[in-house]
Amino acid sequence: MESDQFTLQEANDLVPWLEETFQRLTGLRDEIAGLRSRAGGEAVDPDQGELEALERGLDDGFQEILDRGIIVRNIASGLVDFPSQREGREVYLCWIGGEERIDFWHETDQGFAHRQPL
Repeated sequence: MESDQFTLQEANDLVPWLEETFQRLTGLRDEIAGLRSRAGGEAVDPDQGELEALERGLDDGFQEILDRGIIVRNIASGLVDFPSQREGREVYLCWIGGEERIDFWHETDQGFAHRQPL
C-alpha cells in the first residue's frame, strides 16, 4: 500500500479484520455503558480501574484502525472509508459493518448518502 491509499483488493482483505475489531469495540462500549448505568442508579462509583482499562481498550482498538490508514466515520455501525484512486483522482472506498465486501465508493467531499456502486 502506497501513501495510505488502498486498492480494492487491499481494502477487501481487511474486511474480516474490521468486522472482528468492530465487534470487539462494540462489546467494550457496551461494558462501559453498563458500568456507568449501574453506577448512575446508586451512590457508588464504578470501579475506576476497570472503567479505565475498558476505555483504554476502546481507544487502542480505534487507534489500531486509524493506524492502518482507514478513516472511521461511525464506530457503532462500523462505517469506514478507505482512501483510494478511481479514474486518476482520490476517492473513498466505502464499507459498513455487515457488508461482505466493499461494493461502493464516493467522492472525498461526499459521504455515505452519495455512495455509488463500483
